[in-house]
Amino acid sequence: MTVRLRLLLPLAVVLAATVLAWLSSRLPAGWHWPPQAMVLPMADRISAAMKWLTDSAALGPVSFRDLTRGFAAMVEAPYNAVRVLLVEGITQGRGRRAVTLVPPLSWLAVTVAAAALGHYARDLKLGLIAGALMLYLAVFGQWESAMVTLASIAIAVPIGVAGGLALGIGAWRWRWMERILQPVLDLMQTVPTFAYLVPVLVLFGFGPVAALLATVIYAMPPMVRVTLLALRAIPSEIMDFAAMAGCTPGQRLRRVMLPVALPDLMVGVNQVIMLSLNMVIIASIIGAGGLGFDVLNALRRLDIGGGVEAGIAITALAVVMDRLGQALAARSGPPAAPQGPWWRRHPRTLLVLVAILVTGALGYLVPALQSWPKDWTLTTKGFWGDLVKWINVTYFDQLEAARTMALEYVLIPVKRFLLALPWPFVMGVLVLAGARLGGWRLALTAALAGGYIAATGLWEQAMTTVYLCGLSVLIAMAIGLPLGLWAATQETAGRVIGAVMDTLQTLPSFVYLIPVVMLFRVGDFSAMIAVVLYALAPAVRYTAHGLRSVPAGLVEAGVACGCTRGQILRRIRLPLAAPMILLGLNQTVLLALSMLVITALVGTRDLGQEVYIALSRADVGHGIVAGLAVAAIAILADRLIGAAAKGMKDRLEGTG
Repeated sequence: MTVRLRLLLPLAVVLAATVLAWLSSRLPAGWHWPPQAMVLPMADRISAAMKWLTDSAALGPVSFRDLTRGFAAMVEAPYNAVRVLLVEGITQGRGRRAVTLVPPLSWLAVTVAAAALGHYARDLKLGLIAGALMLYLAVFGQWESAMVTLASIAIAVPIGVAGGLALGIGAWRWRWMERILQPVLDLMQTVPTFAYLVPVLVLFGFGPVAALLATVIYAMPPMVRVTLLALRAIPSEIMDFAAMAGCTPGQRLRRVMLPVALPDLMVGVNQVIMLSLNMVIIASIIGAGGLGFDVLNALRRLDIGGGVEAGIAITALAVVMDRLGQALAARSGPPAAPQGPWWRRHPRTLLVLVAILVTGALGYLVPALQSWPKDWTLTTKGFWGDLVKWINVTYFDQLEAARTMALEYVLIPVKRFLLALPWPFVMGVLVLAGARLGGWRLALTAALAGGYIAATGLWEQAMTTVYLCGLSVLIAMAIGLPLGLWAATQETAGRVIGAVMDTLQTLPSFVYLIPVVMLFRVGDFSAMIAVVLYALAPAVRYTAHGLRSVPAGLVEAGVACGCTRGQILRRIRLPLAAPMILLGLNQTVLLALSMLVITALVGTRDLGQEVYIALSRADVGHGIVAGLAVAAIAILADRLIGAAAKGMKDRLEGTG
């Protein structure tokens, strides 16, 4: 009876939705989306509060604006110092009359430093990879932009790590702080990245410092969560030993807990680095510069070659920092240093110092040691542009036919169907799903999330977001499940597919838009293709991981019972891997929502477009309201899918 009810209830909901969509033209006014009387002036009130905060608020004799500008100046000082070291050097004068007194670090010195760090972190192979990727940046003319980006990362990562570590320690020590931080972290990780930029732009002005602070806000949450989990995972025996040794709480934290948790904490540091790099293009909208600005500028000019080259440069920088971060996290400790003088005990440091001094001194005589000569620069811009042009000319009819069929038979009908549903019905379905999957608390969460979207006046844009995200996720899962199955069952295919997924995940999200727009023009179809490519990786990885995690004994038992390979897959492996696959679905939804906000640049008319319009107008209230609406959809999807995965896992354990 329970199984029948579980099947009949969704069918009844689908049937009711179909009937209501068919009767949409006959429904009374106010049923398609919330009436104007329900819409609350939240955007206006937030904008008014922000205006008061920036214009009138004060702490004693110091205005709030002075505080924000002072904080920006504190961040700007080390940022400028790093820029001098990596990009500008010490100069005298301005413009054409500027004279370089001390040059910045040369391309050769930075490349040697990256190779030496890779050798220290793991082995010679990693050192050669890191050095080769840094050399790539110089050879392909991306060095200066890459160093601007690296300067931002060099400041944003320490701030994000230190802030996340402090908040994580506070959440571990005080339970009330954890309860406050959990919903804040959920919002920080689900609010669209564009939405961060609006209040930061108003508070701190246009420029690299504002972009840097937005990057810190975006990249900090994983460090907080990792710190909390790492401190709680420390074995109780170690804690008892620290207490027996007479350590004070501060000594126990500094000398015992943090060193023991260091490998896990380095994972959080790595996440902060990768998220900071993921933010560089979006932050360039408010003045970050560097590689992010190059990609954004290429997108605006539809320069496929320039965009791909700058995007690959970001990927190269990300791979270097990711591999070095993972290697440093995996180090068990420093090896025993050889005895002798300083230069023998630290040969890598000596090599880097020699490279810095030699290239700095001889750079005036041999400029190629300081800056990579332009005559030696290679480029693939023409190749990428010609490739897309050739595809467009050769397969234009096929591409246009695919685009037209997808729009006429899938995208437009699904969009019309969802927009035709009465909003009370959608609210009821959400509450019912919450109650069935997670009880009254999840039902209340669904009601609050749906009620917030209804009260914003953005119901139509929210349903457009759901339609684009839903279709993209379905396609990503339809592709990801077979690929994950193939990767899990064949070792060679697993390595190849894993490498492809790594490439897709490290490419900046904006890079997907340029070739897609060149091939399919702006619109919902282009947005959907870009979202599918960006969100495909977790669907593949979680499916492969879930299938590989099925105990070999159960598979052998199925073989002993005479099951065919298809029966083992359908009745053993897929059911046991289903909770992990649902977690992959969860991550796919979150990535799709984050990418949808970026696809506002190619003409979608959803919540992402509302956030982007608010950013272009510096409308804080509208940007925050629309951003929170996206966050509401993301949090609700996360909670519903998480509850479904938990329920499925509990049922499997109960039957086991």
